[in-house]
Amino acid sequence: MTLRENPVVVRALRFLGVGGFCFIVTLAVNYGLKYTVMEDHPTTAFLIANTVATVVSYVLSRQYTFQDRNDAHRKRIQVIGFFAVSAMGIVINSAPLYISRWVFGLHYPNVSFLFQEAADFISGPIIGTALAMVFRWWALHKFVFPDASKKEQKVELAA
Repeated sequence: MTLRENPVVVRALRFLGVGGFCFIVTLAVNYGLKYTVMEDHPTTAFLIANTVATVVSYVLSRQYTFQDRNDAHRKRIQVIGFFAVSAMGIVINSAPLYISRWVFGLHYPNVSFLFQEAADFISGPIIGTALAMVFRWWALHKFVFPDASKKEQKVELAA
């Protein structure tokens, strides 16, 4: 079996592709808000950007990454689970930016504007996204879109 034929590898690559696209959505919305109507609220702008990207991520994940695990009767549970996992992911994603800005004080006038923006980018989109990505992959794979064939095998073994 080649890597292209391995379903876990294919799913992981699709997950990364969806995540990369949603990363761009997050950056666009975040900086669009941060430099216009939410200049004084960078953490809120980042939370909103992550929420928008989460909706996009749900649609793409359901239709592209986990399409083979979509049971019609599980759809409602998947929606609730996806958004519960994503809400936790948004908190994980935003926490480093909040800590950088408000705990470490890395914001203007304490530091230069350029240093503030570098700290915001490293803490939010880089560190926060990396932490949230690992959490989302694990939680989505384990709880929201579990492998139905493994559940069926466990039921058969128990019987």
